[in-house]
Amino acid sequence: MLRLFFALVGLMAFAAPAAAQTPEPKPIVIGQSFALPSTIYGGTREMNVWLPPGYEQSGQTYPVLYLLDGGQAQDFHHISGIAQLGTIVGTTRDVIVVGVASVDRRNELALPTENTELIARYPTQGQSVRFRQFLADEVLPFVEARYRTNGETALMGESLAGLFVVETFLKEPQMFDSYVAVSPSLWWDGGRLARQAGAHLRDHSNDPRTLVLTIGDEGGEMQEAMDVLVGNLRDFAMPGVSWTYEPRPTESHATIYHGAALDAFRRLYALPAPE
Repeated sequence: MLRLFFALVGLMAFAAPAAAQTPEPKPIVIGQSFALPSTIYGGTREMNVWLPPGYEQSGQTYPVLYLLDGGQAQDFHHISGIAQLGTIVGTTRDVIVVGVASVDRRNELALPTENTELIARYPTQGQSVRFRQFLADEVLPFVEARYRTNGETALMGESLAGLFVVETFLKEPQMFDSYVAVSPSLWWDGGRLARQAGAHLRDHSNDPRTLVLTIGDEGGEMQEAMDVLVGNLRDFAMPGVSWTYEPRPTESHATIYHGAALDAFRRLYALPAPE
């Protein structure tokens, strides 16, 4: 028994230093999160910012991608990861990613409807104008005042956020330089926005801007409304507008975002050709 006692004491003495050396976890910080005061919403709103590596020391100015559904529990980590990948491997320019979180998506991202069924199902819907004012009057000025931006801006969103992107492009095209709409929910309100696109396009200036459209193998009202929008774009000659429509028939609504966002980064933030 005495021999067993000393053996156990020896094991404990050997294990103690190892236990003492167990590393403590440290948080991984990939960005900055703000509770942005909003007069428009009467409270604070979540906004997240990813800065390119070396931002603090570079002294450079950067383009800004504004990401809808950009909360930490939404698409911020996904899209900022794509930006980081492009920077690390040198395939895209450095860009600041600003994620604007959604709280009530149908309230903030959908335009008003008179469809009684939609109103009954989503009674808070249809306040996209208010959310656009929040972006224009509170989010953009905050970012431009706090960070070194170069004036180049883009707006990206998927699904209902894609609907908001298209509506903003049609109704307030001067707000951003580029627009990326992935599988936009143009079916909303029976495709009314797509049908009215021609009337909005008539009022567009020839200021340079870019529109990137894509959709998965979704069919039905989604595809029908997209076809109407694309038809209207083809009917109006807008010298300043560079727009692309690339369907992704091998992707679903649930799988399309990653590849589409990666391609959008490569399109919008392509590195200049070597001289």
